[in-house]
Amino acid sequence: MHPAAAGGLIFAGCCSNVVFLELLARKFPGCGNIVTFAQFLFIAIEGFICEANLGRKRPAIQIRYYLIMVAMFFTVSVTNNYALNLNISMPLHMIFRSGSLIANMVLGIIILKKRYSTSKYLSIALVSLGIFICTLMSAKQVTSSQTSSDEDGFTAFLWWLLGIAALTFALLMSARMGIFQETLYTKYGKHSKEALFYNHALPLPGFLLFAPDIYNHAVKFSQSEPFQVPVLGVEMPIMWFYLLMNVITQYVCIRGVFILTTECPSLTVTLIVTLRKFLSLIISILYFSNPFTAWHWTGTSLVFVGTLLYTEVWNSIGPAPSKDKEAKEE
Repeated sequence: MHPAAAGGLIFAGCCSNVVFLELLARKFPGCGNIVTFAQFLFIAIEGFICEANLGRKRPAIQIRYYLIMVAMFFTVSVTNNYALNLNISMPLHMIFRSGSLIANMVLGIIILKKRYSTSKYLSIALVSLGIFICTLMSAKQVTSSQTSSDEDGFTAFLWWLLGIAALTFALLMSARMGIFQETLYTKYGKHSKEALFYNHALPLPGFLLFAPDIYNHAVKFSQSEPFQVPVLGVEMPIMWFYLLMNVITQYVCIRGVFILTTECPSLTVTLIVTLRKFLSLIISILYFSNPFTAWHWTGTSLVFVGTLLYTEVWNSIGPAPSKDKEAKEE
């Protein structure tokens, strides 16, 4: 597939996924578990058929390593979705997760003993400042929005702090998982489709812990108002339609990222994913009328400028080096 087409899948799938996720979360804020379970189940079934060849294909990487990776991946996914129950708005949720560069750099320095250029440290400073501004402004909105009593406002603020702690934990765990994957791929080679399948199939038994919550939300979804599905002409509860579209768009998004990583350098992938996050943020703010002040815009701008600085996109759009210079560098 042409890289432009893969980029189109990322923008279409990921941005649409954010819309359907917020439609679900606005109606039932605690539906994170059923959404995560549906996404995992769909991708696991597809991978079992297409990648694992109905269980006949042996994995290239030992299962015990996938079990470690899966424990991290499952924890990150559940924690990120559950944070939406803790007074965390969707824009703040997306902005905070954009801080993955910070977590990756910190753990890279601590675990892998890496050292980075001055521009990398500057980019991390910008991202950190942007997230701090947005977090501070959201904290003020949470406390000011609770006008019934000081006790209610204080309780809401405590839940919000717990949500921030959950996002921070998920951010660090995701970075640790990335480092673990990097070491595995260095040893065994890259097997992204295989990893995608096992990362979604192996955690499925873990959802038994959330079976009552998943069942309760399934009942609530079934009781939602009926919706006539366009083109198909089939009627189904509207929340099930939103969930189905969320699962499909999530799969399109992940597949687009996988295709792009096989067709383009990592710089291009990082840039496209960063721009996708920014577009998702704009859609969330405009379409759902989420509160967003000038300070939020300032923080958001710092986050994405810092991310672009980290990817060194400015160097990539400059004049191409001459062949003589390339020969000297070699």
